[in-house]
Amino acid sequence: MGLMRFTGPDALSFLQGQLSNDTRRLEEGSPLLAAYSTPQGRVVALVHVLPHSGGAIAILPREILLPTLERLRRFVLRAKVSAQDVSEQYALIGLHDPSGLRSAGLGIPDAASGYLEQAGVGIGRVSSRSSRHWVIGSTADLAKHRFAGDTSGDERDAQRIEHDWRLADVAEGLPQIYAATREMFVAQMLNLDLIDGISFTKGCFTGQEIIARTQNLGRIKRRMFRLRLPAGPWAIGQAVHLGDGRSGRLTEVVSAGEEFEALAVLSLEASAPEADAPGDTVAARELPLPYSPAQSA
Repeated sequence: MGLMRFTGPDALSFLQGQLSNDTRRLEEGSPLLAAYSTPQGRVVALVHVLPHSGGAIAILPREILLPTLERLRRFVLRAKVSAQDVSEQYALIGLHDPSGLRSAGLGIPDAASGYLEQAGVGIGRVSSRSSRHWVIGSTADLAKHRFAGDTSGDERDAQRIEHDWRLADVAEGLPQIYAATREMFVAQMLNLDLIDGISFTKGCFTGQEIIARTQNLGRIKRRMFRLRLPAGPWAIGQAVHLGDGRSGRLTEVVSAGEEFEALAVLSLEASAPEADAPGDTVAARELPLPYSPAQSA
């Protein structure tokens, strides 16, 4: 993952006009999940934003950080805001449960705010449904804390650590956008309206007209679902056609034993397969999410 830092007197007002969620929550000390979209409402990036050290730090996949940052900078204009890639200056730790915070001598954010900052170290809950936390700070500040079970310095464990975190994202139904899926989906297709990733009362932001029209007219024809896939050469962005007639694309896919767990944006009803979908249907099993996209569609 990569880190973008926004500082300056206009930092939060600038983000308010760009992101789908209400950045006034950052001023109140709460982290948030938001989409950054094109004017046509297509999601360019999903970001977890923490109100760190008088500004804001956004977490997103490093593979799309630079193009996302360059796109945001085009709209700075006269705003007094600095947007920087700080992936090398700051460290990011992901903890699956609060015990890692206790072992490091850090506090746990309360349920109301979901965020806590101690001596330059920011701690933010990944989502309201999650026990996982992000921990962000300068490499020097984080070096002062010892996290139980931390093996992140071992290259042999790097892939396992990333695998386990992404598998947890799938289980919690938390979407992600990668290079292969940029500008493919409107925010509601990724269930952002179901997981507190969109504010419909904050006012204008880039892509807001399409996102609001989609919501108000009830034209949400695709949603994100959790699937169990058989063994195969699956890839993010790959088109799939299920045995029940639904079709769509994989947004996340992670090995789970001999099979795979995935998140996929699928049509709510039977539909023609995508032009680049394999000829055979996929023997996928739908798995439960902590929320129901079908009931809220």
